[in-house]
Amino acid sequence: MASKLSQCIATYTRLWYQIDAKDQIAGRLAVLIVKILQGKTKPIYHPAVDVGDFVVVKNTKDIMLTGRKWHDKIYRHHSGYPGGLKEITAEKLHTKDPTKVLYKAVNGMLPKNQLRKRRMKRLYLFPGEDHPYGANITHKITNPSPLGKKLSEYSEEEKKAFPKLVNIPHL
Repeated sequence: MASKLSQCIATYTRLWYQIDAKDQIAGRLAVLIVKILQGKTKPIYHPAVDVGDFVVVKNTKDIMLTGRKWHDKIYRHHSGYPGGLKEITAEKLHTKDPTKVLYKAVNGMLPKNQLRKRRMKRLYLFPGEDHPYGANITHKITNPSPLGKKLSEYSEEEKKAFPKLVNIPHL
């Protein structure tokens, strides 16, 4: 059994989480990342204190958006000058920088206060498998929200055994 001192040290120590973003929906993954960055996974969480952990996300180039969001979601910013509104779709932003879509999702979900910048500095995003923080990782999260199987992955027997809600007569 661990002593009280070692439990206390483990509670206050900043841990390193590695998350694999391959085939993960950006918004659902961002919710998990925000909880870890804020420290809501720890028993000592307080909104005014920065007790969060480090998060390393790999394979951000393989992230997913639901529906037509790749084409319909628009990121806007303004230069401050007349006619200075800049717009870019999620698809173009992702081809330009594969980490930006997830970065903007996490940044938008964090509370808008003075701790936001400090928490975002503990988030490390990498488009591929490789990153230089392998020695620091204490927890690995491989598939935070598993997706269902695609229709092409089901066998014919499984398709026929699927319950039919409406019985359509053949003409």
